[in-house]
Amino acid sequence: MARLSRSAADALGTVVRLGLAAVFLTSGALKAVDPAQTGIAVRAYELLPPDLVGPVATALPLVELVLGTLLLVGAFTRWVALASAVLLVVLMAAVAQAWARGLSIDCGCFGGGGAVAKGDTRYPQELARDAGTWLLAVWLGVRPRTARSVDGWLGADPGAQWRTAGNPAE
Repeated sequence: MARLSRSAADALGTVVRLGLAAVFLTSGALKAVDPAQTGIAVRAYELLPPDLVGPVATALPLVELVLGTLLLVGAFTRWVALASAVLLVVLMAAVAQAWARGLSIDCGCFGGGGAVAKGDTRYPQELARDAGTWLLAVWLGVRPRTARSVDGWLGADPGAQWRTAGNPAE
């Protein structure tokens, strides 16, 4: 199997990092501009007690915006990627349980959300999209070295422990 050169792997990592940043910044911004609708979306999952719906609906877009911003600038890349992967698992579990329980909702992943007519759900597509995004986050967590990042500018080499002295090209 052919291996990517270090510069090619860094470039690919940068594309992955910026792609994840775009996902979280878009998702967070679309939720943040309509907090009432975000509350409706969170409530539709029927998972939380009513007293927690508001705080979760407020916190979720803020968490997504923070993750997206840190990914955009490439700060703490490994940890942010792993936190993103954990968040995506939680969100996929919420969608999966809604599907399993027969709820008819739009996930609200990119704003909107809430009850929809029977047959208007898109659970398989939502889970597939989130699983693909999760794979990118995991990959970036394993190989966080990217070009044009705060980590790089500060001299942090988040991938150093993954490389061996005998294989500096990784």
